[in-house]
Amino acid sequence: QVQLVESGGGLVQPGGSLRLSCAASGFTFSSYAMSWYRQAPGKERDMVASIGSSGRSTNYADSVKGRFTISRDNAKNTVYLQMNSLKPEDTAVYYCKAYRAGIDYWGKGTLVTVSS
Repeated sequence: QVQLVESGGGLVQPGGSLRLSCAASGFTFSSYAMSWYRQAPGKERDMVASIGSSGRSTNYADSVKGRFTISRDNAKNTVYLQMNSLKPEDTAVYYCKAYRAGIDYWGKGTLVTVSS
């Protein structure tokens, strides 16, 4: 059974940091590219960052470049999103996605709230 379980969300003040984790099981994690998406209230779900299966290639949305870092540990079947210099507009539910050859798996999300 495929599972993607996000964790690490919460309430943080503007300028603060959070580290999200996404633990994967039920598929060959090291063969899948991984992405983080986010969805703010009333808005569409948008890609935040992605990483190739080996971890050598990464891509970021312009809005988070220089502030967020995606990484993965294939030995632990986990992908991470380090978020620094958080802004109120980063408030959203954050989802991880695994994808390969037209197959997508999604987690259920973790809420990040940036507020003073």
